[in-house]
Amino acid sequence: MSRWIRKKASEEKGFTLVEIAIVLVIIGLLIGGVLKGQQMIKSAKVKRMVKQMDELRAAFNTYYDQYGYLPGDDLRAGSRGASANGNGNGQITGAEAANAFDNLQWANLISGDYSSQNYPTHVFGGSMYVQYATLQGKATHWITCTNVPGDVAEIVDTKYDDGTYNTGSVRANAAYSNTTVVLYVEF
Repeated sequence: MSRWIRKKASEEKGFTLVEIAIVLVIIGLLIGGVLKGQQMIKSAKVKRMVKQMDELRAAFNTYYDQYGYLPGDDLRAGSRGASANGNGNGQITGAEAANAFDNLQWANLISGDYSSQNYPTHVFGGSMYVQYATLQGKATHWITCTNVPGDVAEIVDTKYDDGTYNTGSVRANAAYSNTTVVLYVEF
């Protein structure tokens, strides 16, 4: 009978400490890879949003070079085929912000349909537009991006400006600790 017990005990198999350690190392590497991948995706989105703002600035400047007015503020946009004229005062305000994209579309400087006065969206899902406004004491044209995650806005501000939400050429409507902010980049 003792022989049977010994045989049974020797047939039982389990994981050794080394095998368990190897499995834990592999799991750790997988988790590390996933986290690093998420950081890379976020970094790529931040760069894409900045590129979208640069493309928007280039389209506005090209329109200005061709027609002598900022899109949306163009006095003669309607006579050239756009849906609305601006007042020509050099400031994109009110409905002119939405009309700007119709003007840019008409001039073949951007793609999409903006005849119903909608705005393009940035990579984080919020709207992008250009408007003249006074923010924290500074009056100028701003590229406005709505619904930007606070940490992303802080990355953009730190990378391209002073990292403070209410000073410099990159600003926000609230501190970057908020869940989402409206990001303003000086045009």
